[in-house]
Order: sequence, then structure tokens, then C-alpha cells
Amino acid sequence: MTHPTRRTVMAGAAGLAALKAGGALAQSAPVALNIIDVAGNLQLTQAAIEKFAKDNPKLISRLNFSRAPSPELPAKLKAQQQANRVDIDLVLTGPGAMSDGIQQGLWVDVWKSHAKDLPKPEEVYHEQALMMQRNFGQNEGVAVVYSPSGPLFEYAPERLKTVPKTAEELLAYVKQNPKRFTYARPVNSGPGWTWLMGLPYILGDADPTDPIKGWDKSWAYLKELGTGVDYYPGGTAATMKELGEGTRDVIVSTLGWDINPRVLGIVPKEAKVFVLANTHWIPDTQFMCIPKGVPADKLPALVALMAYMLKPEAQAVTYDKGYFYPGPAIKGVTLAMAPQESRDILAEYGRPEYDGLITSLPTRPPLTPERLVAAFRRWDQEIGVGHGAPQ
Repeated sequence: MTHPTRRTVMAGAAGLAALKAGGALAQSAPVALNIIDVAGNLQLTQAAIEKFAKDNPKLISRLNFSRAPSPELPAKLKAQQQANRVDIDLVLTGPGAMSDGIQQGLWVDVWKSHAKDLPKPEEVYHEQALMMQRNFGQNEGVAVVYSPSGPLFEYAPERLKTVPKTAEELLAYVKQNPKRFTYARPVNSGPGWTWLMGLPYILGDADPTDPIKGWDKSWAYLKELGTGVDYYPGGTAATMKELGEGTRDVIVSTLGWDINPRVLGIVPKEAKVFVLANTHWIPDTQFMCIPKGVPADKLPALVALMAYMLKPEAQAVTYDKGYFYPGPAIKGVTLAMAPQESRDILAEYGRPEYDGLITSLPTRPPLTPERLVAAFRRWDQEIGVGHGAPQ
């Protein structure tokens, strides 16, 4: 018979300290939180997270922020969990690591195990974000920002004179103008992600919800499109840089990725966007996730932070500089509630046509996590292979 280690005893004691009468979370001493961002989410949420920490010194003693590529995180977490040495307390993630984490059982099921300390989803989320929470975040992820997202196409109007209106016209353009169009690897790119899942709707594929059996038209189209693509960058930022520098004339984009790089001067303000016929919005949502194995004495602070991030004052900050436009995931948070800087930026760099597109184009949920992982894998094996970064 093995004896409990000191670590096990301490973890058990911490777990008892984290509970008070009625099962609600309590905390005996402030803790340091290690927060990793694999989705660019801190641009939207860091100010609110820091405000919460400042206002709650009895919960949080220090915040440590780090960033990493989304595809690398699940394996890193899995290794930490197997070694019983989890040093990541909160993950800010988009679809890629979120899906892998659900499949591999990496996340705490916060909506079940800590329901008393979180708001009821149907009471706070707006309709589209609630759809994403239920279909995608499931019990593990707490949706914190929302965007109708894409797919959109961004272009340089001085170089692209005839704008494609259909998927067929886009394909013809790319084949006639090799190396002038690209998009980023979908598993690590919001625009790439929405393009991959939006294409089956644009093409009228057999079953847009099934990338293995229902996307025959889409896989064939992507392969043919690839004959005019020299390489697929590993992330969206590289595509924006290439559009701004003139290396590309057309790239795949989203609402936020259109606005924010123009605000930052990476892409010229004069860049324009278009959508193809039969476009459906494939919304994007970023989530807060707690890895299994996080010390129990940190759970009260983490869950309290999650609850705070769903309050209007925290959500209003997510309008940011248009990075995840619009941004808020909960009901009733208008641009008028956002910081003045956000209002000024969106008045200058937002597009009047976006409100009409958001309401007029249909919205479809992303693939389930299991199917999304399968789609990413198939894209990597069949489309991305042989299109690595230029040496």
C-alpha cells in the first residue's frame, strides 16, 4: 500500500479550503495566476483581467501572462498533466486548442462543477454566442468574446480591379494570377478556420457539417485553388503583412482581421473587402478554459474571474480596436458603452456595410470539436502538404 505524498495531502487540504458551506467556492489566501493566450485574446481581455485582479487583492496576488501557438498547447498540457505538474491555470483559446482539449479531456467541466458560481448561460449570452457556447464550448469552455467572423476576402483595390463574386470566379482569378492569393493554415488562423468551414455552404456541398463524407466539392475545390498558391502561412498576421507589403493582392479575412490591421497600419486603410455568393457566417468565439490538474486553491479566483468577465463592464472593453468585431458575447453591450478610444477607432475604420451583412447573411454553427479536428487534420494532410513556408 502506498502512502500519500506530501503533495497529495497538501492538494487535499487546499481542496477543503476551497470549499465553504453550501458548496460555493471560498479562498484562504491570494494566489498567483498563470494565464496563457493561444488566440490573441489578451488584446481584448487583458485590461479587464488586470482590473479584476487589482480590485480583488484577496483573491489574486499576481498575474503572469504568456502566449503560445495554438497547435502546440494541447500536447504541452497533456505532458504536464501526466507528470502531475500543471503550471498553466487559465487558457484563453479559440477553436483549435479548445477542440483538441475537449477531445483529450484536458479541461475542467466548469459549467457543471462550478455552476453555482457562474451566471446561467441563457440569461447572459446573446443568441448567437449562446449557440456557440452550447454547440462548441460545451461544459468546458466559457465563451468570453464573439464575432460573426467570416469568411471575408480582403484586397488591395489598386491591384484587384475585377472583384470575384462567386467561388468559380475566385478560382479562376487565383489560377490566372498565381502567388497573388493565400490564406493561413486553418488550425492556427481565424480567417483560415472560417474559410474552411464556410466553403461547403458557398459550394452547396452534400453535408457542410461532415468534413469527411460531405465535403467532396470543397476538398476538390481547395486542391485546385492550391495550384495557384505558393505557400500557406502559419498564422493570419503573416498574410496581413504580405497584403500590406504588396506581396499579395487578395487574402482571406474576417470582420476583426479586416479592421484591426488597418488600425495598426499593417494593412493600408484603403483596403477593401468582399463576400462570395452564398456566404454563410461561421462565427468565431474565444473561450476561457481551466486545465485539469490546476491546484484546488486557485479555483475560487479562477471561477470568480470567469464570472466577472461576463459582466457588461468587462465585455464593453472587448470592442477594443476592432480585433474581434464586434466582441461582446453577452446581451445588451453596445458600442456606446465601450471606451472612447474604441468608439473613435470604429467610427474611422469600421465599415458601414458590416451591420447589413451581419443581419442579412445566415449564420451556421462551426463543426463539432471532433469533426473540426478531423477537418484540420485532413486539410494539413491533403491541402497544406507541400506548401510550407518558402526557404
